Amino acid sequence: VQLQASGGGLVQPGGSLRLSCAASGSIFSINAMGWYRQAPGKQRELVAAVPSGGSTDYADSVKGRFTISRDNAKKSVYLQMNSLKPEDTAVYYCNALLATDYGLKYKYYWGQGTLVTVSS
Repeated sequence: VQLQASGGGLVQPGGSLRLSCAASGSIFSINAMGWYRQAPGKQRELVAAVPSGGSTDYADSVKGRFTISRDNAKKSVYLQMNSLKPEDTAVYYCNALLATDYGLKYKYYWGQGTLVTVSS
């Protein structure tokens, strides 16, 4: 199983970016998908998550600015980031809670991370 994240880059404050993450490999079922981030010198934190059913969850710091969505057919999750601030600078990681076969336990898998830099 692989999670491939893309879409990071350098953007000015107030700008926008859209991150994408696609899961591939032997996947039976995906439960939750989400985005985390880790800034230099800080712990990794949840940014947003979307379960297979139910409401999305956002960190307070990104509410109203970021939107998470998923495309189950494409086994993909997206993060639309608007009104970006310098404090959003971090490496962003996608993850997925998935099972690789019927009857197996769900486990978390992580993407490789994509760097988002917000700076003028």
